[in-house]
Amino acid sequence: MTNVSEDYLNQLANDPLGPVALHLKQKLLPVEGEGGVIFPPTYADIGYNIDTLSDGTKVATIDSVGSQANRLEPLFKTPPYSGLIPQIEVDYGSGKVSILEVGHRLGDALVRSSTLQKEAQDAFKELLASGNAQKLAKLAPTSLVFGVWDSRDTQAKLPRLVQSVIRAWGVEVLTRSAQYNPPIDYSALEVFSEEDKAKQEGDPKSPLAKRGFVHVPSGSALGGIVCRNGIEQNITINLVALRRLQAGNDEETKTLRCYLLGLSLVVATAPMDGFLRQGCLLVPVPDSDAKWQIVGRDGKRSTIVMAHDFATDYAVAKAAEFIVGESRLGDKAVKFSKDLAKTDAASGDKKASAGAKAGKGGKGKKPGAGDGASEDVAEEA
Repeated sequence: MTNVSEDYLNQLANDPLGPVALHLKQKLLPVEGEGGVIFPPTYADIGYNIDTLSDGTKVATIDSVGSQANRLEPLFKTPPYSGLIPQIEVDYGSGKVSILEVGHRLGDALVRSSTLQKEAQDAFKELLASGNAQKLAKLAPTSLVFGVWDSRDTQAKLPRLVQSVIRAWGVEVLTRSAQYNPPIDYSALEVFSEEDKAKQEGDPKSPLAKRGFVHVPSGSALGGIVCRNGIEQNITINLVALRRLQAGNDEETKTLRCYLLGLSLVVATAPMDGFLRQGCLLVPVPDSDAKWQIVGRDGKRSTIVMAHDFATDYAVAKAAEFIVGESRLGDKAVKFSKDLAKTDAASGDKKASAGAKAGKGGKGKKPGAGDGASEDVAEEA
């Protein structure tokens, strides 16, 4: 087992022949204990995302890669982590929103519709032209940590440095039923007639049922799952992707990589907030043998000690060396621009129209093909 040091982490960030990844496989449990019922996310048209393997094993997605990234990123809004990155808010008139909370990060429509638009565009263009990620890291380093695709503008695309996903194995799907009973008989009070009551009672789509005035049964709805073979969270820090990032010169490149490794380690080792959604509160299995492992180029694995406090200290030191970009909060918040938003929305209509014409002619990309399919978006929870 290796006790890591600052020099060791610096080497991981910059050695071109070094290990390919850091990985943690952690077993989780519902707070109700083994065999407890949990609720996965539901998706439009399919309900729970459950795959059946060739041997019949059923595997459920409990939290996807994109959803995990969206949960982890806001960690950097809170002390002591907030000083590690620039804090930028967009002022849209009736309120402000942090760019740490927008689903497509620096490639989001909200950024393109603000006074941050040109800076973001310039950072993406520099990345495309020379591979230099320095501007991007000064502006929005979490777009490098969690990945970004500027699919609606420059087409710049960066893979995630940190990837986390939670899956359940050997699942069985449950159903649930319910019955709503109104507290009084509204028809007896002549709010509506007995005839209306008889017609609409029991129909959840009827106007009176929707307003809660009559009895409404609900049956065979999704009722969660039971996991027979456990729940696992897999966290990976991609060291190969980290080492591909460049800055202005060799020294700046090394500093950039160490800074981003520090951010990655902080978020990857942070204590888990296991409240994923109603009916799904997870905790690590106590006294489990979950350990961080370093994965070599030959596939060999060795265990390392990676404490969150040490990761945080390393990140603080590397942030100071890198010199964190400027924050824009309060009166300095970037401004939302209705005109920029209208222009961007109109350009989308033009592209859709052009794509439709190309499709009719049998040439060009099919409408919608490749439009941000791998970007992080909100799931229904």
